[in-house]
This record gives sequence, structure tokens and C-alpha cells, in this order.
Amino acid sequence: MLPTVVDLFPVFVVSAMANKLVNIGFGNVVVATRIIAIITPTSAPMKRLKEEARQHGKLIDATQGRKTRALIITDSDHVILSAVQPSTVSQRLFDEDESKSPSG
Repeated sequence: MLPTVVDLFPVFVVSAMANKLVNIGFGNVVVATRIIAIITPTSAPMKRLKEEARQHGKLIDATQGRKTRALIITDSDHVILSAVQPSTVSQRLFDEDESKSPSG
């Protein structure tokens, strides 16, 4: 019998269900508590960061072939490419935070 996803990745599945998810475009989501930074990819240091992540196997391309508009850095040193503007991802992150807080 083949193992299930829960058998292979029990910690990830449990933590993903316990934490909220942030939409980064095209149906792709990231666990909000794992995000360290959301930055634009236009500067030379950010391009080097992207290349280093690619060389180390820590680059995740979630652009669906579109232009990269945001780099999302995670606490596990993964770099996620998104076709959504950094301000949009940030707004989605904070809008979800505010919707969970109790209103007066």
C-alpha cells in the first residue's frame, strides 16, 4: 500500500492546517507564519539571491510563466517567485490578519 501525503509529511500538513494561507497568485498559497520578507526582484542583490536559491535547490517558481513581480523569502531560506505585486501580497497577508481580529 502506498503512503499518503499525511504519512510522508505529517508536520507540514498539520502546520498548514493550523496556520493561515496567503494567496500568492494563480491558486498558489504560502503559510503566512513562514514568510520573512516580500520584496521586488529588480535590484542586482535580489537577482543574485534568486540565482543562489536556484543553485541550492531552494527556488520555487509560482509565476506560471508570467513576469516575476515579487520575491517571497521564507524562514527555511526558500525563495518563492510570484507574478503578483509585493504590495498586493502584503495587503492579502494583513487583510486576513485583520479579518480574524474581533471587532469592537
